[in-house]
Amino acid sequence: MIHSLFIINGSGEVFMEKHWKTVVSKSICDYFFEAQKKSANPEDVSPVIATPHHYLINICRNNLYFVAVLTNESAPLFVIEFLHRIMDVFEDYFTACTETTLKDNYVIVYELLDEMLDSGLPLVTETNTLKELIKPPNLLRKVANLVTGDSTNVSDALTSSQLSNIPWRRLGVKYANNEAYFDLIEEIDAIIDRNGTTIMGEIQGYIDCCVKLSGMPDLSLTFVNPRLLDDVSLHPCIRLKKWESEKSLSFIPPDGNFRLISYHIGSQNSISIPIYVKHNIQYREGSAGRFELTVGPKQTMGKSLEAVAIECAMPKSVLNCTLTPSQGKCTFDPVKKVLTWDIGKIETNNQNSTRLPTIRGNITLAAGQPIPEGNPTLNVRFTINQVALSGIRVQRVDMHGESYKPFKGVKYITTVKNGRFQIRT
Repeated sequence: MIHSLFIINGSGEVFMEKHWKTVVSKSICDYFFEAQKKSANPEDVSPVIATPHHYLINICRNNLYFVAVLTNESAPLFVIEFLHRIMDVFEDYFTACTETTLKDNYVIVYELLDEMLDSGLPLVTETNTLKELIKPPNLLRKVANLVTGDSTNVSDALTSSQLSNIPWRRLGVKYANNEAYFDLIEEIDAIIDRNGTTIMGEIQGYIDCCVKLSGMPDLSLTFVNPRLLDDVSLHPCIRLKKWESEKSLSFIPPDGNFRLISYHIGSQNSISIPIYVKHNIQYREGSAGRFELTVGPKQTMGKSLEAVAIECAMPKSVLNCTLTPSQGKCTFDPVKKVLTWDIGKIETNNQNSTRLPTIRGNITLAAGQPIPEGNPTLNVRFTINQVALSGIRVQRVDMHGESYKPFKGVKYITTVKNGRFQIRT
């Protein structure tokens, strides 16, 4: 499937490459650079680029491009998902997947790629299994390797998960405290026009798990309203027939952290917008303008809005903003022309408009410049704890196959997909 992999930084430098068959010259990346030049934003680069003899499939995360080279046609989404999986593994191993962390761990990166693909085909993708095969980096091991001259992190013994008929879970797991935590996280992607009408609203949700259970537990998780779930991606541990027939998740979990399910809820379903922003932005003839925002909760199911922040890219003709917030702090970058208002927490029981967070003041415009034709777009960020905005709720989590009683916990978080909750003014 994957013939070669090139990792490119934000400056357009190929700083790492891996080949599973014959070596492909990195000049193949010129086709990718051409597509990149034609795109306004990094996310706009076509994920699939056809060349005379190869196909290039790429993803962009953390200002890094992972470009896979294929010699034959393959399912593009399969390759894209695998590239994201590689980055997820790197983030798990090195805390963050950046150019610096990858360069600092060259040996481990190549060892991981060798284990994750065999002749270009996916082999081992579970982080828990990989950590048994390849030891994660730590300071003590680096010092020991430096002293002994041992540069490999590959385990000498065959992992217990490879001896099991369940490849994602190792044998003989034992814990003093048996616990299973499930975080149901939903990210909102929305565009709201100046009249407050929702033009586009989508939710990307997933359940991240931290399971530390002894033995070989068999878990089942049921939802109150599973029919809301759409475009579902399931972890391989989930029994597909059970999901298709009953819409319940039945699985023997991996040990440790993993993503159980991800789902998408599109704009065809009504999505409640939990926040509103009243705006009054005016430009006057001369070199001045007026800026005023008021932020309040809308549909939060009784929960507070937390970590609320608004970012506004002002027109180039704006020299400065002299604004006074009633809550939080405000900064303006005169070079990037970006106004940032960190509001913090907004209580839902505070519906009195005189107490809602407000920011107001004057805008200074460059003299002799024409008045900006349009008002800026507001990018809003917030978090709501213990609420899944789509209405998805876990009904119960049961365990079979083991005699002990574990502690089980479910947490709900609604947040904003980075830079994707926009209010047009």
